[in-house]
Amino acid sequence: MEVIGYDPSVPLPPVLQVLKDARAVAVLRTPHAAAAAPALRAVVRGGFRVVEVTLNTPEALQRIAEIASTPDVVVGAGTVLAASEAHAAVGAGARFLVSPVFDPEVLEAAQKLGVPLLPGIATPAEGLRAHRAGAEVLKIFPPPAGGPAWVRTVLAPLPFLRLVPTSGVDLGNAREWLDAGCFAVGFVGALFDADDLAQGRFDRLEVRARALLAALA
Repeated sequence: MEVIGYDPSVPLPPVLQVLKDARAVAVLRTPHAAAAAPALRAVVRGGFRVVEVTLNTPEALQRIAEIASTPDVVVGAGTVLAASEAHAAVGAGARFLVSPVFDPEVLEAAQKLGVPLLPGIATPAEGLRAHRAGAEVLKIFPPPAGGPAWVRTVLAPLPFLRLVPTSGVDLGNAREWLDAGCFAVGFVGALFDADDLAQGRFDRLEVRARALLAALA
């Protein structure tokens, strides 16, 4: 009988180990091109060591290239929907990729590039297919109606799935997602408040970053 899961004796790829240790990723998606760079710097000052820039953010590749040179910070590209985007993102300095869906072609591109891809999954069946295809960590998208309870339900029969919720994670429930068994969590709007980005209130992002990370301790 085929054994499904991961060999515990095999270490995680270094980038995924950093994510596991950090327990959180800052996910920037904004239409405000001028806000992206200072917003990323603010959350790094606030303590985030793993950040993601979605490719539908203006000048995303430039922002990825800039933050990639920051010591002790791992940067990834989000909303990767094509193999060509995977190549461009990695060329800019992305060390991991994230997609809202599971696309075998994008996963194959990531594997050839030697970087992890976190594909989006919405059901246990999608999670198992992505896992069997070689995705080591999975993004939950869209947020499940059951929240952390959904994670517990899924992991009961599929404990080998490494799940990372993003949408719907906030200060009040972040710890609950981890306690339910999630590999890490991603902060989007709960960290990068749209009004703060539009108004250039980057000091608030730094304060919020510290509060969110403290909630995971």
